[in-house]
Amino acid sequence: MPALAWRRTIMPLGLLVALSWANGSSAGYPEKPVRMILPNSPGAATDTVARIFTSKLSEVMGQQFIVDNRPGAGGIIAVETVVKATPDGYTLLQCGISQAISPALKRKLPYDIWHDLARVAQYGAVPNVLVIHSSVPARTLAEFVQYAKQNPGKMRYGSPGIGFTPHLTMEMFKAAAHIDLQHIPYKSGAQAITELLGGQIHAQFNNLPSQLPNIKSGKIRALALTSAQRSAQLPDVPTVSESGYPGFEMTVWYGLCAPAKTPKDVLKVLQDGVIKTTAAPDLRSRFAGQGVEPRAITGADFDAFYKAEVSRWAKVVKDAGITAD
Repeated sequence: MPALAWRRTIMPLGLLVALSWANGSSAGYPEKPVRMILPNSPGAATDTVARIFTSKLSEVMGQQFIVDNRPGAGGIIAVETVVKATPDGYTLLQCGISQAISPALKRKLPYDIWHDLARVAQYGAVPNVLVIHSSVPARTLAEFVQYAKQNPGKMRYGSPGIGFTPHLTMEMFKAAAHIDLQHIPYKSGAQAITELLGGQIHAQFNNLPSQLPNIKSGKIRALALTSAQRSAQLPDVPTVSESGYPGFEMTVWYGLCAPAKTPKDVLKVLQDGVIKTTAAPDLRSRFAGQGVEPRAITGADFDAFYKAEVSRWAKVVKDAGITAD
């Protein structure tokens, strides 16, 4: 075949391949292991949930989904890793409530949380739970509020740090209940729990999986959950809403995000995988053991939920008087 004719034969083929990629061809995705970048350290409650999820997702998708822990800088390291990754569906982010809060806490992020990430699906959520040390003479949320009002500014509550959900949830509740508590920020959630067990602090909100073992062992007392309904793990513990604060609701949620230019049909394959994974009875059973509610919120619904969360937490941060770094 003459050289010119040969070139005419292969050039359209090359263009076809390029156009196929530009149009977002999944082409058998996933064909190799997929990394899910996690902004948390190994062993944390979020890490446990992520590993349960990816184990089942790997089975459903027929390819391994690997948790890659990248803690640090308030989650910025993990997000930046994904934002800069090739948008081919092989590098994902476990995104969640922290990414919805971070725009309100940071004057300048090295990325645009909305435009640099594509939201794939939300796959689970857990409530925060208000727990107290046994030295606090309260058996109900109403008694806790009454005791706090009798001792304004004297009770201490702990959190993993300023701007984390345990901190902001308590700030929300302080405003709703009109109480004054002293905030003690720690370097980690584990340290805050240790201090609560030791009685150095009186109370804290934290996600249910982190607190469940200590609640069930009787080391700390659970007063109320921030979910809309009670948890099957703690059926006798009421919600904040039913304890006199109607409409008070928040959950720590878990989702998948990808680099913004990831092909749409790759995102669709992932969304379908999440839907099948969260519907699996064994996954739902393992999630229940951790106090996690499986969810499958995708597409425009996830976008709308995410936008609402960004707006909501911006208001909480502002109302709490927290200054952005």
